[in-house]
Amino acid sequence: MYLANSNAVARRIRDYYGREATVVGGPVNCRRFRPAERIEHYFLVVSRLVPYKRIDLAVDAFSRLGLPLRIIGDGPDGAALERRAAPNVTFLGSSSDAEVERMMGECQALIFPGLEDFGLAPLEANASGRPVVAFRGGGTLDTVLDGETGVLFDEQTPDSLMAAVERVQSLRWDRDVLRRNAMRFDVSV
Repeated sequence: MYLANSNAVARRIRDYYGREATVVGGPVNCRRFRPAERIEHYFLVVSRLVPYKRIDLAVDAFSRLGLPLRIIGDGPDGAALERRAAPNVTFLGSSSDAEVERMMGECQALIFPGLEDFGLAPLEANASGRPVVAFRGGGTLDTVLDGETGVLFDEQTPDSLMAAVERVQSLRWDRDVLRRNAMRFDVSV
């Protein structure tokens, strides 16, 4: 028996090994995250700063948009990303769990530009009552419901991400719907 953490991984198992896999997504500890009383005027990335996470797309898109972007995380790409970023993009380095939880609940939306097998951060944002802007591929196809729990973009380009950011700002988000989506993947399920 094969297990996969998303339908994307299950397809790879079928393609490469000719076997079916049972999808078991998550788990996410949703109890750690709570909606904030007040939403602040910034977008958030929580990620290791490594090439496949495509944080460069977020830096380029937000540098052009001029909207505030805060990036939590560190990694080998950190210095190069900081050099290419406009002043509205702030690198915070490593942060405590409590700080990540607070910022998740207060952000306008979580930005998730990479292609991941599953990806916990989008569900942590939803558990915090916040939408996600994510690349349409991999595990986000299982976790982000376009227009309901976030906005998906089709091309890993700054222009495509910028259009998705504009769209996420134009929609109204129901924090209860967002939390219910995350709870589908909670550790208690």
